[in-house]
Amino acid sequence: MRECHRIVENLAMATKRKIEVFSAGCALCHDVIDTVRREAGSSCELVVRDMMDARVLARAEKLGIRSVPAVVVDGKLVPDVDVQTLKDMLT
Repeated sequence: MRECHRIVENLAMATKRKIEVFSAGCALCHDVIDTVRREAGSSCELVVRDMMDARVLARAEKLGIRSVPAVVVDGKLVPDVDVQTLKDMLT
């Protein structure tokens, strides 16, 4: 039974969704980061990207990000950043 539980835990870890929040550090960006943290919980890996970093800016351009805050889930840009859209993407 313990082995089965361990396998399920390992599978859950392997299938963790990656969420990137591209931020300029403004109040709205912080609100979105807080919302994503709350909604995603421990089921996702959250990475906050600082748009002041040239490498982050280059990645944002590749993803088609034109404004912040922007949210990317598993490499796909979320078209509209609102709480309901984020909930839908994370469930």
